[in-house]
Amino acid sequence: MTFPAPDFVTSPWLDRVIEQTAERHRPHRRTVLTLALSAAPLSLVGLGCEAGPVSPAVQPQPQRSIEKLVAVPTMDGRGARVRRVFPSQLLSYQDPFVLLDDFSVAEPAGFPEHPHRGFEAFTYMIDGGFHHKDTMGNDSVCSTGGTQRFTSGKGARHSEMPVGSAQNRGLQLWINLPRSLKKMEPEYEAVQGGDIPENGKNGVVTRTIVGKESPVKLRTAVRYLHLKMDKGARFEDEIPADNVALIYVAEGRVKLGDLELSNGEGAKPGDGELGMLALADAHAFVLLGKRHHEPIIHRGPFVD
Repeated sequence: MTFPAPDFVTSPWLDRVIEQTAERHRPHRRTVLTLALSAAPLSLVGLGCEAGPVSPAVQPQPQRSIEKLVAVPTMDGRGARVRRVFPSQLLSYQDPFVLLDDFSVAEPAGFPEHPHRGFEAFTYMIDGGFHHKDTMGNDSVCSTGGTQRFTSGKGARHSEMPVGSAQNRGLQLWINLPRSLKKMEPEYEAVQGGDIPENGKNGVVTRTIVGKESPVKLRTAVRYLHLKMDKGARFEDEIPADNVALIYVAEGRVKLGDLELSNGEGAKPGDGELGMLALADAHAFVLLGKRHHEPIIHRGPFVD
């Protein structure tokens, strides 16, 4: 399942962006951009949790037929380079999903101790390992194919640091907690890669990261798949009503309807049938989440 680190790791353009950003903001793990979420286009205010005003309560964006998404290179934590799929100027809160990052991190970069509240931070390791420690006493390492679920609830602190000097690549997804669970006690769970079920058929190996067959349990109804597709292979699924769907391509090229997607690109299809064709060997991810139909107030590491 190993494949090359993304291009943003050594991008000269990104180096300039990072240098300019670092001069203006003190890095803080997952203190994500403070979002001025409104009916107007989203503006990116800053990386630190101190930056900008608290965003107003906002409703998720309405579902459209198919939208193409392009991950934006940025910096987070302590010198960590990520590609942020959303939130961005084009796509904000996708009920129940708040954020999706594609990260590739090596020592000494990482995400030192920082706070969270009001959501579940869920990490899937594509390659390498991540070391998690938190204020609840949890201390564990998640390796290739494994997951880490940090349910922040009423509030807790944790750190996430790379294992070894090589690039450690993964996806981090933030899932909003429904209002009834915002004040729950925080939780943590790690599941190793060997415990994630997978099956192969017609050139597609499907790993069920979250779903009925997976030991991973979230507080929101989510289906999360990692597809390893051979060139020419097809994947078909159904997007249930009242679910948001997101596709992300980590490597290779796929076709979704008339839309071609390559490394670092994604799509937001509408309800109904989902069909995907691999135009080259590819690693693609499918996300389905049942909407809470609740607005959020998102500031940095807090989702209220």
